[in-house]
Amino acid sequence: MADSKPVALIGTGSWGTALSILLGGKGCRVMLYARRREMADALAADRENRLYLPGVRLPDSVEVVTDLGAAIAEAECVVMAVPTVGMRETLRRLAPLLRDEQVVVITAKGLEVATGHRMSEVAAEELGGRGRDRVVALSGPNLAREVALGIASTSVAASADDALAGRAQELFMTPRFRVYTNPDLIGVELGGALKHVIAIGAGVSDGLGFGDNTKAALVTRGLAEITRLGVALGAQAATFRGLAGVGDLMATCASTASRNHRVGYELAQGRSLDQILAGMNQMIAEGIPTTRAVHSLSRQVAVEMPIADVVHELLFAGKSPQAAVDGLMQRAGRNELE
Repeated sequence: MADSKPVALIGTGSWGTALSILLGGKGCRVMLYARRREMADALAADRENRLYLPGVRLPDSVEVVTDLGAAIAEAECVVMAVPTVGMRETLRRLAPLLRDEQVVVITAKGLEVATGHRMSEVAAEELGGRGRDRVVALSGPNLAREVALGIASTSVAASADDALAGRAQELFMTPRFRVYTNPDLIGVELGGALKHVIAIGAGVSDGLGFGDNTKAALVTRGLAEITRLGVALGAQAATFRGLAGVGDLMATCASTASRNHRVGYELAQGRSLDQILAGMNQMIAEGIPTTRAVHSLSRQVAVEMPIADVVHELLFAGKSPQAAVDGLMQRAGRNELE
């Protein structure tokens, strides 16, 4: 993608801010769209996102705007870094403004609760037939602060169109951010979404004081569940052994900076979901709505997901963390490879 044209970046959360820093740092002109005027004014004045990513400066090449049309007017690529709950509405507003040649890169990881759809499916619905031909998903073990600080990281640009994935790869690649391509759009999106659910479980494990044996078992069996559901929904099993699968799962389950890990940890400490959400300072833990969607999807395609089911019970049915662990550990014996 030509460096002379700006990149439109929609969303000023931690990940949108981190990507604007990454792109601005490599010399791209970035039009960073903020939905709220007060956020735009604060970003422009402070040159940092004090709410979501404090302490990391926005490059001078990042311009903050509040006009969606102005943000994308000259852009060759439109990067969607809004939460899944707001993706459909934002795409609907973008639809009449987009040009045929503009590439849409979706970075949100999650599923729409009402439909169970991946974000590329939502884009196809809201952007019309053209949406299927222009969407790339960017996903991988990418904690926002580490990427913003230039700590060596990797990601995956996924599209059914190899050339389109290659364009996104070229755009985001830096000496500190290595991007691979993958034609399995379904698998890459599901890997990024489903790991949230297991990460909540990992937080519960840590909150209960369990050790590395427990965490290793949870991640491994969680990956088995993710792969089963993914393959049933049309993904390739190999994708879940890659960066957007096990890589993202490991990073999120291990990191105390993960919002989903935090949700699980605080559940294990006896706090209610309402109390946890009230203390998250407007941040969104994508695993909460995604757990609802996964619970419904797994039943639609008759895929067994005991860990995801337990997380659903913890979040929405008042099950105690210890009872959840006991239930998983006391399930009937079975063959690991089934």
